[in-house]
Amino acid sequence: MHESCGVFGVYAPNEDVARLTFFGLFALQHRGQESSGIATADGRKISVYAKMGLASQVFSEESLSQLVGNIAIGHNRYSTTGSSRECNVQPIVVGSGENTIAVAHNGNIINAKHLYEELSEQGYTFRSSTDTEVIANLILSSPEKSWLDKIKYAMHRLQGAYSMTVMTRDMLFGVRDPLGVRPLCLGTIDGGWVIASETCALDHIGANFIREIEPGEIVSITGQGIDSYQDKVERRALCIFEYIYFARPDSLINGRLLSSARQAMGARLAQEHPVAADVVIGVPDSATSASIGYSRESGIPLGEGLIKNRYVGRTFIEPDQRIRDLGVKLKFNPMPHMLQGKRLVVVDDSIVRGTTTPKVVAMLKKAGAKEVHMRICAPPIRYPCFFGVDMASRRELIAAQKSIPQICQFIGADSLGYISVEGLIQAVALPREAFCLACFTGDYPIPVQLEMDKLALESVQINRQVLSEVGRR
Repeated sequence: MHESCGVFGVYAPNEDVARLTFFGLFALQHRGQESSGIATADGRKISVYAKMGLASQVFSEESLSQLVGNIAIGHNRYSTTGSSRECNVQPIVVGSGENTIAVAHNGNIINAKHLYEELSEQGYTFRSSTDTEVIANLILSSPEKSWLDKIKYAMHRLQGAYSMTVMTRDMLFGVRDPLGVRPLCLGTIDGGWVIASETCALDHIGANFIREIEPGEIVSITGQGIDSYQDKVERRALCIFEYIYFARPDSLINGRLLSSARQAMGARLAQEHPVAADVVIGVPDSATSASIGYSRESGIPLGEGLIKNRYVGRTFIEPDQRIRDLGVKLKFNPMPHMLQGKRLVVVDDSIVRGTTTPKVVAMLKKAGAKEVHMRICAPPIRYPCFFGVDMASRRELIAAQKSIPQICQFIGADSLGYISVEGLIQAVALPREAFCLACFTGDYPIPVQLEMDKLALESVQINRQVLSEVGRR
């Protein structure tokens, strides 16, 4: 499963805000590896530098030195609306003169196509196919006078998930949708303020965590200080996968350290699906904490049977057939001397399409494992996500097409156990009503079209271009 995006923002007149933002993005690299970008404002103009690649590949001392100002926002992207190409990198900058804003967005706007067509009819132009540019132009289109009221106007029109940073020439905003689908937090640094997707980004730059930005809240930061506005919230729907997989284990969400929650998931798996085995191993790195919990609860020793190549990032170089056939070995390598003749409990975070897990099982057995018992920290995923996770269509989800015994046979495991929805909720220790569980239950927090297309805006652009060509002829 692919991560959602990472956003960052800082208002700090006495700091090198571009450098702080770079290190914030570096800490949030796990949330998106397709592109990275930073925009800064100095009170007069907004500058932006954004390209395809990891933060460490995109930025240099030279590029950071050109990003001057006392405000900055940053973005790491994994595409959920719009394809992975240069024109879709963020932050997105729209407008001109005093009416210029930059936006960095984590989420997915499910009515983006409708808003895109409406704004196009009003004369707004688009250079990207992202819902982020739709958000930015919707803010500009507001009849309201102040930036705060313009953002409020946009929030009342937007449907879906959005945690974002918005920057004008002299203001910084942190905005979170009323459902609170994606995390967003607030911190301080040497008289300035920081906004980030996760608390781990605050830790990396030496900022102090203050609190989470609440669902439906707008935080505005200026030279006069910080202010907050919050709409009434009907229902909360934090994505449960922030706890299972997306967020870093050293981040806090709702006051809970993620590594602690994942250990509790592993312990619950051991209670729900015990098995006689010799060693517990986690699929690194996302299931490491859960494997610790399973081992402690079951009394089965913890081992290190898989080594992850931590330098595997996104590459645009296509592998040849021989390397393609190695498949998952590009990412993981087994340790045969730890596995030979052993009955393994293998803890993983999730099974989505079911394409990787069979390769992991086969690799472990080839390395000498006698038995492989898979234990999964997420319940069966039967429905797609429309709120910022590029997961799969329903027909691609293996649990939507097969029973658990059929999946077990398909992946080649000796047994397969998923955590229950109830067990997962108990492990995270928050009310069920706090979460979006739609990928397990099909109960979406707001109505969605069951076959939404991440390339929908590109299709609209192509159709408009074709009609324009026909009209000119």
